[in-house]
Amino acid sequence: MNHVDVRTSRTAFDSAVEAVRAGRHPESEALTLYGQLTEDERLGLLDGDDPFWEGIASVIADGYNVRPIVHGCVPRLGIPGIRFVDGPRGCVSGNGTAFPVPMARGATWDLDLEEQVGEVIGREIRAQDGNFFGGVCINLLRHPAWGRAQETYGDEPYHLGEFGAALTRGAQKYVMACVKHFALNSMENARFTVDVTVEESVLHDVYLPHFKRVVDEGVAGVMAAYNSINGEWAGQHHYLLTDVLRRQWGWTGITVTDFIWGMRDGAKALNAGMDLEEPFAQQRATHLRDQLAAGQTSWDMVERSGVRLLTAQLRSYAERQASEFGTELMADTEARALARTVAARAMVLLKNEGVDGAPVLPLAPAQITSIALIGRLATTPNMGDHGSSDVRAPSCVTPLDGITAAFPHAEITVVTEDDPVRAAEAAASAQVAIVVAGYDDRDEGEFVGSDTMQRPELLGLYPPAPQGGPQIPGPGAGADASAVPMTAGAGGDRASLTLRPVDEEIIRAVAAANPRTVVSLVAAGPILTEAWRHEVRAIVLMWYAGMEGGHALADVLTGAQNPSGRLPFSVPTSGDHLPPYDRDAATITYGRLHGQRLLDHLGVAPAFPHGFGLSYTDYRIDRAVPARSDEEGLCLTVQVTNTGARDGRHVVQVYGRRTRGEHQNEYALLGFTGVDVPAGGSATADVQVSFLPLARWDAASGERVVPQAAEISLEVGSYARDRQAVIVQLMP
Repeated sequence: MNHVDVRTSRTAFDSAVEAVRAGRHPESEALTLYGQLTEDERLGLLDGDDPFWEGIASVIADGYNVRPIVHGCVPRLGIPGIRFVDGPRGCVSGNGTAFPVPMARGATWDLDLEEQVGEVIGREIRAQDGNFFGGVCINLLRHPAWGRAQETYGDEPYHLGEFGAALTRGAQKYVMACVKHFALNSMENARFTVDVTVEESVLHDVYLPHFKRVVDEGVAGVMAAYNSINGEWAGQHHYLLTDVLRRQWGWTGITVTDFIWGMRDGAKALNAGMDLEEPFAQQRATHLRDQLAAGQTSWDMVERSGVRLLTAQLRSYAERQASEFGTELMADTEARALARTVAARAMVLLKNEGVDGAPVLPLAPAQITSIALIGRLATTPNMGDHGSSDVRAPSCVTPLDGITAAFPHAEITVVTEDDPVRAAEAAASAQVAIVVAGYDDRDEGEFVGSDTMQRPELLGLYPPAPQGGPQIPGPGAGADASAVPMTAGAGGDRASLTLRPVDEEIIRAVAAANPRTVVSLVAAGPILTEAWRHEVRAIVLMWYAGMEGGHALADVLTGAQNPSGRLPFSVPTSGDHLPPYDRDAATITYGRLHGQRLLDHLGVAPAFPHGFGLSYTDYRIDRAVPARSDEEGLCLTVQVTNTGARDGRHVVQVYGRRTRGEHQNEYALLGFTGVDVPAGGSATADVQVSFLPLARWDAASGERVVPQAAEISLEVGSYARDRQAVIVQLMP
């Protein structure tokens, strides 16, 4: 594989970067560079540098993305190419910091913290000689069964867009960032074959606004999805790649395919606006010259994409921090501390009822002499799935590790077997019982099926295996299902929305044996809890909490961290309250209602509403006053009082609805902010409120129309449909 260090001497690319820093336009300098390329080099900009079968063999032998995957490197001119490193859990190349999964980070409702995460990831990618972070995932959680829910931030477009923008801001101080998967990619098992049908208004009002927010932030790249949309594959979808991204949104970055199966026709994709085929020399290397000769595309299209790719590199290298970053910063002390902070801030206290007049949590380490720690996940490193987002962290703190460190005087009895009787016996003899239950990579995650590379419709996407070259035995074009560079047969979309039956049995048995039972849930999305939640006194959603997750869990359980996490979704009481979902569907229609909006429409109460989370103190929102406004939003000054005895951080959430017109009374999240409030005191915070989530697509004008302020009613509260919310009716 070709991994040339192009930074050892001054090059034409270096001169172009300096010119951009001096004020020259990046595209002008890119055109000059492009003019110096040979025909082969120009075509080489448009796909990966490694031959397909050599690349596949390397992934099998060494692992996925252990080093940056290079596209379009031209050593003689010093052009570095797109040097791809995956995410979003952290820097996949090398041994980087494994942060909590993005869904957990979304539960912090803290954009500054997410920007810091982006900065660490960007620096670590630079330390691995990468320059392109393919990990800003903002697909909307339409249904809890989605296998890759862990990679996104929630189910509200405003929340998704703001978090994606924050991660982009942080990472792009050091590298180019890429947002994905564009668009409507909220299914896993059928992602290579499913056709998602969607009305134009639903597409623009529900499934695209968060992408536009990240595009407006200046993201360098957009990765297309695998699925097709209204009959056309996303990787060659002219309406999305050109009409929406370029013409409607005015974006000037680069588009890239998802890996291996993300493009079906190189020429058609090029014409549609797809710039780069990832990750190897595959379809374009095999067919594009012939397609050019046949007139299926043109050299003008090649130049268009080539110049875009060079422009993106020049812009990034001219603007990014120029320092050198060594591998010693990978998962260093500072990064680990941030991972622990994020994990603790993400955990959501869902329930905390009293025993003998006092809440179960927090636990005082000096007073705890015995703990029963129960569950198959209590002692296991469990940072998420083992797909493309898997980070090879140098260590992982399990729940047992964290609890052992936090309770040095306690005798800890561990029961990991699926044995309700033994679990109950251990709980009965302990002061407190902690059950760690939920999922792992076998239950949800990225999915490549055992038959994926053998599917007839996909075999034609691979070039012939070369004679005498790397051979991968198996059917069709040298393909072998066991050689899939992801997670063959593991994870995927959830088969169930509940815990395993034995986990529910263990929880009920433990709770019956010890009223001081805490259930710590490990998952990426909503879990139906009706079979047991009323029988336990305390529930903490700990997520896939990253490499410092065990310490963070202990921080929350002991009160070293006052819980401030809030759900980035709602949790229903029944699967009947969710949109239709078939993980093996060939076609599916996406509508405008899901999550809290669908619960509101059905008139049913959730188990836990969107934005919900408890604390070890109590808060009251006293007032919310509009401070300044424009056509697309306003600023609210909100006063929050902490009525309890502990300092804490509260998340102020603003939901809004249109009071007239189409879809009136349909609520959306419009703004949020966190505010630190001292015990017994008050604090004020400014909340930026956007009217854009209430805009409606107008087909005649080809744009979304924002309602007038007088048509909007706001609820300023602690979660969706908060009965204590302050109502703000805006005036003209």
